[in-house]
Amino acid sequence: MDLFSIESLLLFFSLSIFIFFYLHHQFYTTKTPFKTYPLLGSLPHFILNRHRFLDWSTDILRHSPTQTAIFFRPGTVHGVITANPDNVEHMLKTNFHNYPKGNRFLFLLHDFLGHGIFNSDGYLWKLQRKTASYEFNTKSLRNFAIQNVTVEIQTRLIPLLQRASESETVLDLQDVLERFAFDNVCKLAFNVDPACLGGGSTAGDGFMRAFEDATTLSSGRFMSAHHWLWRIRRFLNIADEKRLKESISTVHAFADEIIRSRMEAKGPTNTDVDLLSRFMASEDNSPGFLRDIVISVILAGRDTTSSALSWFFWILSSRPDVKEKIIQEIKSVRENGESSAPFGYEELKEMNYLLAAISEAMRLYPPVPVDFKKCSNDDVLPDGTVIKRNWFIMYHAYAMGRMENIWGKDCCEYKPERWFDFDEDGNQVWRSESPFRYPVFHGGPRMCLGKDMAYIQMKSIVASVLERFEIDAVDKDTCPEHILALTLRMKGGLPVRVRVTPSQM
Repeated sequence: MDLFSIESLLLFFSLSIFIFFYLHHQFYTTKTPFKTYPLLGSLPHFILNRHRFLDWSTDILRHSPTQTAIFFRPGTVHGVITANPDNVEHMLKTNFHNYPKGNRFLFLLHDFLGHGIFNSDGYLWKLQRKTASYEFNTKSLRNFAIQNVTVEIQTRLIPLLQRASESETVLDLQDVLERFAFDNVCKLAFNVDPACLGGGSTAGDGFMRAFEDATTLSSGRFMSAHHWLWRIRRFLNIADEKRLKESISTVHAFADEIIRSRMEAKGPTNTDVDLLSRFMASEDNSPGFLRDIVISVILAGRDTTSSALSWFFWILSSRPDVKEKIIQEIKSVRENGESSAPFGYEELKEMNYLLAAISEAMRLYPPVPVDFKKCSNDDVLPDGTVIKRNWFIMYHAYAMGRMENIWGKDCCEYKPERWFDFDEDGNQVWRSESPFRYPVFHGGPRMCLGKDMAYIQMKSIVASVLERFEIDAVDKDTCPEHILALTLRMKGGLPVRVRVTPSQM
């Protein structure tokens, strides 16, 4: 072959590659609102915007015709991000079995969560779900949870706020709420009180800090530009992966010691109502499996309620009108009871405006802002989006709260009244919302088992605090920056000032 033929062949080959990638690029850009590049897909813009991922992706979905976008990554496995309620219902309920957590999600969190209920599929998930579902519906567990919340409020939270009011100390309310929730959920999970809100340095305090680091660092793997980057750091045991390994070691050691001592003691009895005791009743559950279960329960109970209430109290600082309506509702409920007594279950159930105010805060700032699934087989979503086998799919609860087609033109306003309708007589009645328009507690077979318990806990805290104190955020006019971990936390906490209400003086 002569030189001219070789040059012609190389030119033809180069031109063919150029045309292929050009057409490839054009195909991508016509199919997704994400800006894409040949070979790299949407990765460059993801890297530039991952520090503001929630707002960046929300803006993209808002301008998508069906509130759905395809995210192209280098390689062949891509993903779909959606804020479309029909798509959410399809993946969480209608075609549930085609959308498991998936190996990628399970692998990313396995070091921390093992095979716990939030990090398992198939048989292991069904086994834990069945036992937990039964226990969360028992009156004994509900009473145990309410008792724990009441004790924590009366003996720790109220005295702490009282001291802050007297000394005019600025408190980090997010930290206070996280400590409260951690104490409470540890009692529920394995009947151990870490006393993190009690003050002083304790083993429980170290456990809580390690748990917080493990949660944040584990979720950081999802934001990695490519999976091999964090894998290399883990192999070399450097940077954030070194810290993650140390944090997980602390968490596991604390939980393992509790499980070991419990197993060496006498077996569980009918009076044991914590979740560990219930799962220990089955001799088939190994100590490692029991640890995975209780860590998942702690993750669900600690981070979600504290996140929801942190954002709620920040919003309330700039909405005296909402605060006044809540206080009037509390007074109305208290008319037939003692004002200094802890709130009972039936009293808390009557507080519908408070329920609406908390729900509205979670609509705008959902504790779990995004959630991932894997597509097991090729599928077509209700809005016509084609999703391929092994692609990931993410539903975006944070974005859904900001979509006009779901909540109307006032979607970005905090408006508790949107949770009520009026009956034929003009009376205000609670309006139930579809879990696929409002997926704060998930939906379908994986619907959150602790939803009712979480609402009771949050209502009890808010009612007990607002009856006695005024909570004012130091910077109530500036939206706090958030940390995108497994839950939506405030960067730098929530500094507040506490004052005793005039009626309590």
